[in-house]
Amino acid sequence: MKKVALITGASSGIGREFARIHAENGGDLVITARRADKLKELKNELEQKHGVNVMVIAKDLSQSNAPKEIYDEVKNTGIEVDYLINNAGFGGRGKFHERDWNLDLTMIHLNVTALTALTRLFLPDFVQRNSGKILNVSSTASLLPGPLQAVYYATKAYVTSFSNAIAEELHDTNITITALLPGATETEFASTSGMDKTELFKNTFSAREVAQDGYEGMLSGKLNVIAGLTFGQKMMMATLPFTPKKMLLSQIRKMQEV
Repeated sequence: MKKVALITGASSGIGREFARIHAENGGDLVITARRADKLKELKNELEQKHGVNVMVIAKDLSQSNAPKEIYDEVKNTGIEVDYLINNAGFGGRGKFHERDWNLDLTMIHLNVTALTALTRLFLPDFVQRNSGKILNVSSTASLLPGPLQAVYYATKAYVTSFSNAIAEELHDTNITITALLPGATETEFASTSGMDKTELFKNTFSAREVAQDGYEGMLSGKLNVIAGLTFGQKMMMATLPFTPKKMLLSQIRKMQEV
């Protein structure tokens, strides 16, 4: 029986690669993002290449009513979602007090509120049938504070913490919750967040590599999947617990300066 994956932020980057990987595995899809034209292109590609069914829902998840509207559309079609992949999100660099507050507020709503709402909407259905998997795209940024990306790092800290907590709440079920923590990845994120010219994004991994690691980790029910790190970045992550906080903050700030 085909598994159905609902993927947010599916029009580009890691989300689009999730959709391709799932279709290659013979699964049907519900894909959602703001850009209807990009979603329709992806739908045509996947249906023609892999003979799967793809439902398109064009929604802006930064709008408060969007998660419920997506859930209702899916329920009204009678589709049963097996995998929920909360991938939509964005970042932005700059000093917190100088950044556009409305932009940061939108970031909080998309990265935190929409992800939480979709999880809350679909999880009771998973629990009722005692099956299903959720993959929440966080970031290695969730593991430390981020000067010059203060709000983005904080939203991703929420995603990892939230995902791990509800995973344990469901320990006695057949449902798994996985957090994907990518490092610097080749996506539109770098240019839209202003990170493309920083030290942090000098060495990036492909969206396909990161999505593959996350998808496989979700299938195996892993708690956290760290993906897309160079050897040097892995060494840095290993030393985090032993690095004085002020020194760490200074290092992160310098890596994110232009």
